[in-house]
Amino acid sequence: MSTWIFEPGHTEAEFRARHMMVTWVRGLFKDIHGHLELDWDHCLDARFEGEIDAARIWTGEPDRDEHLRSADFLDVEHHPRITFSGRFTARTAETAFKGEVDLAIRGVTRTVPLDIHYIGEWKTPWWVEGENQGEMRRIGFEAKTRIDRHDFGVSWQDELPGGGVVVGNEIELVLDAEAILLDDLERTGAIDYYRERIRA
Repeated sequence: MSTWIFEPGHTEAEFRARHMMVTWVRGLFKDIHGHLELDWDHCLDARFEGEIDAARIWTGEPDRDEHLRSADFLDVEHHPRITFSGRFTARTAETAFKGEVDLAIRGVTRTVPLDIHYIGEWKTPWWVEGENQGEMRRIGFEAKTRIDRHDFGVSWQDELPGGGVVVGNEIELVLDAEAILLDDLERTGAIDYYRERIRA
């Protein structure tokens, strides 16, 4: 089983929720830390886990972001981390899998299904002061799911005339993960650069 370390600068969780019954609010979390354990000969034994700094939520509107950090939504003062721990459960195509993840938000953990798509693997150089120190293999996955925010205690709501609501209950989530093979990080010396960034 090989260990792949999430590259936090290129791993992110995106979300979108219905706003005022007519459009979508989109946002994301960056700086995600974690790792994937994967052996392609036994790919259904794959496991992954990570954590997200909930306070770093970003939707492009500072006032809205502050509201999302508050006790009405994520309550980051008492629950500063969103965590996840997942697994592959079935291979549905050459590059497609079903999976499930134990997702914890506001201290509430629920198991939710995932649709996982393998993006690919590529060898990339590791440059230090203009000199290539060797190759590092990178791998990419995309995982999608939908959750009911009320299942996690994220339940603020306001009503609109005619029976409408300000915030939709269903949240669509997409995790884009780029990970680097740990063996290559160590072999090239890149692990020293990434050590503070990956906190793996």
